[in-house]
Amino acid sequence: MTKILFQPHNSVTQHADKPGKNLFLFPWDIPSRHLQYYLLTRNSYFFILPPQKIEKPLQVDGFFIQSIAKQATTLLCFLVEKTTNKESSMIHVEDLTKYFDDLCAVDHIDLTIDKGEILGLLGPNGAGKTSTLRMLTGYLPPSSGTIRVKDFTIDRNLLEIKKCIGYLPESAPLYHSMLVFDYLNYIADIRGLQDGEKMARMRDLAELCGLKDIMHKNIGELSKGLNQRVGLAHAMMSDPEILVLDEPTSGLDPNQIAEIRKIIRRIGREKTVILSTHILSEVEATCDRVVIIDKGKIVADDSTQALKQSGGKENIIHLGLLNASFDDAKTRLSALDGIDTIQQVNTEEEYSLDIRLSCRPQEDLRTAIYDCVKRTDWILIEFRQEAKTLESIFRELTKEN
Repeated sequence: MTKILFQPHNSVTQHADKPGKNLFLFPWDIPSRHLQYYLLTRNSYFFILPPQKIEKPLQVDGFFIQSIAKQATTLLCFLVEKTTNKESSMIHVEDLTKYFDDLCAVDHIDLTIDKGEILGLLGPNGAGKTSTLRMLTGYLPPSSGTIRVKDFTIDRNLLEIKKCIGYLPESAPLYHSMLVFDYLNYIADIRGLQDGEKMARMRDLAELCGLKDIMHKNIGELSKGLNQRVGLAHAMMSDPEILVLDEPTSGLDPNQIAEIRKIIRRIGREKTVILSTHILSEVEATCDRVVIIDKGKIVADDSTQALKQSGGKENIIHLGLLNASFDDAKTRLSALDGIDTIQQVNTEEEYSLDIRLSCRPQEDLRTAIYDCVKRTDWILIEFRQEAKTLESIFRELTKEN
């Protein structure tokens, strides 16, 4: 992030005589609407600032500011103080795209992940989750876009980024003919751990991943759940700051899933964890934040609680009425602004008329609907707003048009 103080730069006069440049000096307390006016009328770049008067330093995306300053025809005089918080932002992805021939698997996504965050990358099969993770880990080169991990960029510092990341693919890549102890010892040697450090790290991982009782067993004899634990220990051998898990509970039984979740939550206390899944309960039980991706695009990015409160694309209200016909109810309720569709969910021969109303998510129409019913001789026997679950929001955001 970049702190922008709206004051004239001391060296501004040296730019005043450059050809093609217009010089504007702005006071520190210029209303943002005035500054936005200059940007909109003097060049083609659209830069939105908060509508209130600027009375204190703003946090602005530093990369965006730099691109404007480099290309704009107007010289904007900012005193720029770099204040990147290395302890907060761990991964920054901008305009990330991946093509496989003519297929766009990842479509211009932007994403920032903070330190200590457990982020769930959620989406249907084929949405682009695995391709995104493979690009983040350096396994797959992007077609375009930038990936920054801490202060490293994927195009210049690939080896340094790989040292920061532990990666567990969907199927743990293990040598099934080796004992668990021998395999982890082998991985520790590859990672360059010294003898004393190596044994201490192996003991810590055996404790964390629940491997103490199987260190002497052949990997080929283990269940899939235990194989996932060994793979997790492999990914964490070098004590990486970032852990990337691709479908970590795929194919596991409920008890094994609960154990892997517990391990992930423990790891997330100290590390940044990114996991991809299409299992909704997995995200709710484990993650601090959810990114839903569909057809290569990010369609939602928030905490699970905030997503539920946002309500997805629609609010659903159910009505149960006596002494009412569907045609009459539809005519009256359609007059209310904010109702998109009205559906009958049973037949009028049944005891009551059950109606499903689809309403715009930003509006609460319950009072207006109740007033409409009250003005008739209908008897209201059911009136409820459908509770939003992560599953229903996921279906709304990823369903086919």
